[in-house]
Amino acid sequence: MGVVLLDIGNVIVDVDFHRFCLAVSIDGEQCAETLFRRYCSSEEKNRFDRGLIAPGEYLGLIARDPEVRPMPSGELKELWQDIFSPKKGVEEAVELLRQKHRLWIMSDTDPLHFVFLLNNFPVLKQAERYWLSYEHGRLKSQPESFIEVLNGEVQRSAADFMLLDDREDNCRSAESCGIRAHRFTAWPLALEDVRMWES
Repeated sequence: MGVVLLDIGNVIVDVDFHRFCLAVSIDGEQCAETLFRRYCSSEEKNRFDRGLIAPGEYLGLIARDPEVRPMPSGELKELWQDIFSPKKGVEEAVELLRQKHRLWIMSDTDPLHFVFLLNNFPVLKQAERYWLSYEHGRLKSQPESFIEVLNGEVQRSAADFMLLDDREDNCRSAESCGIRAHRFTAWPLALEDVRMWES
């Protein structure tokens, strides 16, 4: 029985940061693009995902942005969290994987997103363990993340692990540590690659 490391975003759930940016933008689409670059795909977001910025501090940073419309902090938090929808076929796929493997979540995420995901997507509770970037201070693009996983399971070799992740840099990082990686696009292809790994 091997260990399948599952990413969350674009593997278990679809992610739509644009929904958040459009909802908080003071001036529609144009400001939304700026907000996306500033808070959803920036070095600041990476720092948030690494646990270097507290949730309240990050939301405060967004709230003070002149291109964000004024709103109560609770509304801003809800809009930040409500950007996910279940990936097609995920529940059936996770059930199939659980029949033969241990499932761990390994995700670059922030605490606001993870708490929301865990409370709203029961499939995440099928996992045995959770390796979350904000708890470990590093992202999956850093090989040290996978080294830490391997060092925590000394009775297993890297060949006992497989990563399913939508990002090329994360897959390369895992492979540099001897872990097989599948760049995720859809569940049927991922399950086929897992079957090849099993054999």
